[in-house]
Order: sequence, then C-alpha cells, then structure tokens
Amino acid sequence: MAGIAENGEDAVSMFISFSEKPKVVLLDHRMPLKDGIETTKEILQIENSTKIIFVSADASVKEEALSIGAFCFKDKPFTIENLIDSIQNALECIDPTITS
Repeated sequence: MAGIAENGEDAVSMFISFSEKPKVVLLDHRMPLKDGIETTKEILQIENSTKIIFVSADASVKEEALSIGAFCFKDKPFTIENLIDSIQNALECIDPTITS
C-alpha cells in the first residue's frame, strides 16, 4: 500500500483509513495544518509498531522526533540509496527474515 498526503491532517486520516496499517511511514517535519511531530505522535498512538522515518532539513527537531518514537531521522538532503537503506532497516526490525 502507498499513499501521499498533502498535509499532516491528511496523513493521519489516510493512516486511519487503511484497514492494514502501513509498516513504514515517511514524514516531513514542515507540513501544513499539522507538523511532523504531531503527526508522528498521532500515528504512533493508533499503531505503535509502525516505523516512522522522519525527514527534515531542520536538525533542531531531530532529538524530539526520535524521543517521541520516530524510528530514524534523515537529514535533508539525502540520497535515494540512503533512504532505501533506512526503509530496509525499518522493515528488518519488523520482520528479521527480510534481507537486503
């Protein structure tokens, strides 16, 4: 399953609407209506096993994102290979039989 939300409120609504919850979610910090911190909190309240990959050019939110339960923090800019590695690591945490 995949989806793209226009803002934090849509991200939470979309997450709720999925009958099978996504295993990995990519979230930016700066989003309209609801920022990435609040969106992360709400998603993890709904399903705490979801791995949130938090992405931002604002390193000042890194500690907070990780402290509220984000799986990892990606500083922008990053390479697609680096992002794929993070997604793979998140999936391996959920199911160790998944290998690269």
